[in-house]
Formats: sequence, C-alpha cells, structure tokens
Amino acid sequence: MDVTALDIPEVKIITPRRFSDDRGFFSETYNARAFKAAGIEVEFVQDNHSYSAKKGTVRGLHYQAPPHAQSKLVRVLRGSIIDVAVDARKASPTFGKWVKAELSADNGKQIFVPKGFLHGFLTLEDETEVAYKVDAFYDGASDGSVKWNDPDLAIDWGVKEGGVSLSAKDAKAPAWAAFSSPF
Repeated sequence: MDVTALDIPEVKIITPRRFSDDRGFFSETYNARAFKAAGIEVEFVQDNHSYSAKKGTVRGLHYQAPPHAQSKLVRVLRGSIIDVAVDARKASPTFGKWVKAELSADNGKQIFVPKGFLHGFLTLEDETEVAYKVDAFYDGASDGSVKWNDPDLAIDWGVKEGGVSLSAKDAKAPAWAAFSSPF
C-alpha cells in the first residue's frame, strides 16, 4: 500500500496494491495495521455507498460538526471523480486551502480526509459509484455544508456552474465567508 501526503499533509492518497491475472484483480483496500504504520489511526464505524447517474454530479462540500465530526476514506467502485478536501480547522496554517485528487475505479486510488475538513466530489462519468468509510456515525443535527463553487475558495473543479447537478441542500449551501467553522 502506497501512502502519499498531498499539499495539506494530513490529507493522504492511499494506493493499494493490485494483484492481477487473466480473471481480474484482488486488492486489499483497508488494513488497520498498514494504516496505523502510515500514521492513520482511526476506527471506522460506518460504510457509505453513493451512486450518481450522471457525469457532472457534485456532492459537497459537506462536514459534520464535533462531537460527530468524521474522518473519511473514499474510493471509487465504478467511474471516476474529482475529490476535494478543504481545510476548515481555524488554527491551521492551511485554513481555507484545498487539495484535490482524481480517483477512479481504474486507478484504485483512495483519499483519506481527516476530521476538520470540508469534503466533496464531482463525477467525471455517468454511473459513478463511490464508497467511503467514516469514523463517526451520521448525525443530522451536526450536518453542514459550504457552497461548492464559492469564489473565496476558488476550487478548480474543471467545470462551470451550469454544467453540474446539485441536490437542493447543496444548491442553497452558505458561502465560505458566512461559514463559522466548528473545528
């Protein structure tokens, strides 16, 4: 398993080894010992599965406030995405900065997003499926979001606003300037 820190070092790309033959491949996508050796010590408690029918679906930027904040391990089962993490930790030197990675079923890469970050993704293909593990249970009262294309964040999603599909929640998400970080 290869673990690489992004420009915000707490966010990591994890690339599991694939063992391929003429039937396909086998890959160990999570191993608590390997993650601990890489400095990622979390206890995952819930697995989530997201299906997006159309290319250009944006899900995010989401977070759960403490004490229900979540670390996430995200991977793509089918299709591909641009995955984004925004540092929302007030005391962090990278507060308000973001990192992104392309994850796909073909490249097998995963992204680890720790607590204290906003998270979202954009589908690059129709019929995209994303699976992610979290280390805290979902709590609706702690759920929050920030506008995915806020100009103050200036995230390079590679698409224009009119070319995406949003949920009602994401369409009315507040601006970054109005966001009072709970982290």
